[in-house]
Amino acid sequence: MAEAVSPSLVWFRQDLRLQDNPALNAALAGGGAVVPVYILDDAGEGRWPMGGAGRWWLHHALVALDASLRERGSRLVIARGDPAEILRALVKATGAGAVVWNRRYEPEARARDAAIKAELAASGVEAKSFNGALLFEPHTIKNKQGKPFQVFTPYWKHCLELPVPAAVKLAASGQFTAPEKWPQSREIAQLGLLPKIKWDAGFGAVWQPGEAAAAARLKKFAARAMENYADVRNLPGRDGTSMLSPWLHFGELSPRQVWAAVRARSKDSGVFPPSNGARVFLCEIGWREFAHHQLFHFPQTPEQPLREEFLKFPWADDPGGAKLRAWQRGQTGYPIVDAGMRQLWQTGWMHNRVRMVVASFLVKHLRLPWTQGAAWFWDTLVDTDLANNTLGWQWSAGCGADAAPYFRIFAPVLQGVKFDGDGDYVRRWVPELARMPAENIHAPWAAPMHVLAAAEVKLGENYPRPMVDHAAARAEALAAFKQLRA
Repeated sequence: MAEAVSPSLVWFRQDLRLQDNPALNAALAGGGAVVPVYILDDAGEGRWPMGGAGRWWLHHALVALDASLRERGSRLVIARGDPAEILRALVKATGAGAVVWNRRYEPEARARDAAIKAELAASGVEAKSFNGALLFEPHTIKNKQGKPFQVFTPYWKHCLELPVPAAVKLAASGQFTAPEKWPQSREIAQLGLLPKIKWDAGFGAVWQPGEAAAAARLKKFAARAMENYADVRNLPGRDGTSMLSPWLHFGELSPRQVWAAVRARSKDSGVFPPSNGARVFLCEIGWREFAHHQLFHFPQTPEQPLREEFLKFPWADDPGGAKLRAWQRGQTGYPIVDAGMRQLWQTGWMHNRVRMVVASFLVKHLRLPWTQGAAWFWDTLVDTDLANNTLGWQWSAGCGADAAPYFRIFAPVLQGVKFDGDGDYVRRWVPELARMPAENIHAPWAAPMHVLAAAEVKLGENYPRPMVDHAAARAEALAAFKQLRA
């Protein structure tokens, strides 16, 4: 008589999918019962527990994952607290002989995972982790000097010379083997992830968390938008970006699946990728990889600039936080900035071009610390990711890897005219300016009085005047940078 195979625990984290899930496939291949587990561990995230918008997404992602598991005769065991303690208890309750998970790359998560792996191994339980989040793991990529890359272009050129692992299909075609008895579980609602005050009212109209929705969005983007991506990705009024970032962050979609979709779209099997749009899009996937590369090798960067001289940067005073609040609420008086900040608040997402504009405005027009902007994005973005958030803000502030030079200061009016020439993006998110003509909408303070009257815009009353003058703010920012260099 064959000896019974002990169950395996699958510890889900930022990999909330069934397809192309190496940890889940390893558990299924073991032949025993599979016990899927999610553990909410705010304390284990250190200074970066999940923000409000991310928690909204997580709630719905867990509901979707649990539903998918139940379709296969399984379910998601929900717990809250210290993962080491909870996994220890679950091993005892289920008789599990193995615990498997997909790796994370944040400093706190890496330290926690290493300790858990050592503890499980010491107790005789097999503990294995896998790469389910990246094309190229940070510890495997080095420059010619054997050090981490700090410039994107040579990093990505190096990566493109390496083979990309194929996305793997779910190992089980039918029902999962369930344990003889399911361990105790919380309800997802008991995690308290949804907001008590309904500031999330607009999220549902834009987003549908879950693996199925991720696959549908990828299919739609690959079929319709990828070929024109290079031309329209910078136009915030167009549906020209993939908008896959939240599904990628929560692992409802893997970068290998994205890569495979682009490859399948290739019309020339001898050249990959064949189109400029596909090449530019894959560079965006590359930036995501580069962000994790940086965070892995420079774990201090979520709080400290990579370029240490910026520790002494002369940031401006903001008594009472009035400047920061005006920026957060989209009340700066610069329409493209205000549109972006309001889109963020209402949908949990902001167009990437506008993210660069609003970030530049905060750190260079207002001269407020980039860490304040990073904290606000962390709380309000559904796709917030410590690696991407850190790289993006340090890039804007000029203090990180491959950063924009500090003297590169986005002019909000010119950015609006160039990328939202018809003004439709501003009109959608700043309804006070809905009747402004395109030639005046990005600088309403410069419009003739009769144009403002016709558009029912009263500067200083129903729409603010600019909180800073662009030319003066630019001069002050450059003087501060000169002071830093001196």
